[in-house]
Amino acid sequence: MADSATPRTADPSAPAVAVAFSGGLDSTALLHAVTRAMTGQRVVALHVHHGLLPQAGAWAEHTAQVAASFGAGFACTRLEGQPGPGESIEAWARAGRHRALHDMAVAAGADLLLLAHHRRDQAETFLLQALRGGGVAGMSGMPRAQWREGVCWARPWLDRPREAIEAYAAQHGLSWIDDPSNGDPRLARNRLRQTLWPAFPSGEAGLAQAARWAQQADALAAEVAAEDLAGLGTPERLDLAALQALSPARRSNALRAWLAAHLVAPASLIERLLTEWQPGATQSWPAPGGALHAWRDGLYWQARRPLLRAALSIDLSQPGRHVQPAWGGAWIVEPATTGIAALRLASVVQRSRGDGEQFQRAPASAARSLKKAAQELGLPPWRRDGPVLVDARGALLAVAGLGMDARAFAAQDEPALAIRWVEDSALPQSEGDGPTGA
Repeated sequence: MADSATPRTADPSAPAVAVAFSGGLDSTALLHAVTRAMTGQRVVALHVHHGLLPQAGAWAEHTAQVAASFGAGFACTRLEGQPGPGESIEAWARAGRHRALHDMAVAAGADLLLLAHHRRDQAETFLLQALRGGGVAGMSGMPRAQWREGVCWARPWLDRPREAIEAYAAQHGLSWIDDPSNGDPRLARNRLRQTLWPAFPSGEAGLAQAARWAQQADALAAEVAAEDLAGLGTPERLDLAALQALSPARRSNALRAWLAAHLVAPASLIERLLTEWQPGATQSWPAPGGALHAWRDGLYWQARRPLLRAALSIDLSQPGRHVQPAWGGAWIVEPATTGIAALRLASVVQRSRGDGEQFQRAPASAARSLKKAAQELGLPPWRRDGPVLVDARGALLAVAGLGMDARAFAAQDEPALAIRWVEDSALPQSEGDGPTGA
């Protein structure tokens, strides 16, 4: 910790360093130390107004004044909305705070965001995660530094005892906000503080060390999972039969790592997947944000999409990527020697599949029902509900997942465009199809 007497003047054109500043003891001491340690860099204090207590407005004014007295810039964001049904206030506030801090740091031109978490915070996080049944990743606690969407979140005091921060604040005569919610026993962390530290005053160091061991174990598990997953398929498909050949511990570890790319999987879902899957069976499991499907001994993720998908007229006469958010994909249109006439694609109707429709894969093949055609092409059942394209007369042009209907091919001397459908789980969701575009 720095103890220089006065803040230093920074170059306004220099990159900024952001400090998360609640106005409490820890963040006040950190902001004071940073403004005196940084040379040639702007320091910006970032305050989040949660709006949960009547004093919140006064706290925002206080933090702005303190930041100015330390020679730091200041930004403040007030959170909007409220916790959803079944969502805890703590979780809602934490998620909103993280979003606000990230956005304010980016707006300030800072790619380094400093937080005042210390050793006791780490110890409490470890114990809370253990009490909730968290795994090694949860008990790893808070990382010293972590990049998130272009911003490095760093905790320079993570190994410092709280007593050292209290001593620093006393040495410099700092004043800070005492948040009354810190004494509210309804909040889990407060209950822990009120009971644990009086009973085990020396337990902080041991629990923080346990968190460091958990971090190493988590890193090792990630390395093993990466090696195992290299031979178990792709991010789109996990080979369940090959997964079964691993030891139980490595099997669970690899499955958890594969799922992490798609969702935050609860432990109960991991256990169900490992115990309920049957070789050769077609099975599905509901999951947060979507569903998991076992098909032909592979595991697939499907993001949840809206049920309302209205028919609409779209223009696909220009090459490019025509995104259809409600369907979770896009039509890719490209010039081709074999395809559909461009003029015919200027006004097509995109809609759900109808009963009795048939699809002809090639000019010389027989027309088959959409179900039969999907089975022949090995299209998974959950990917058979994509849109179809028909022309103004209702003639089938293309089917998502199956391709173009051969009966719609243009004549040999006619300019043609090829159409194909691609899934895209990262597309935004909406209640209706969005505008198309190249």
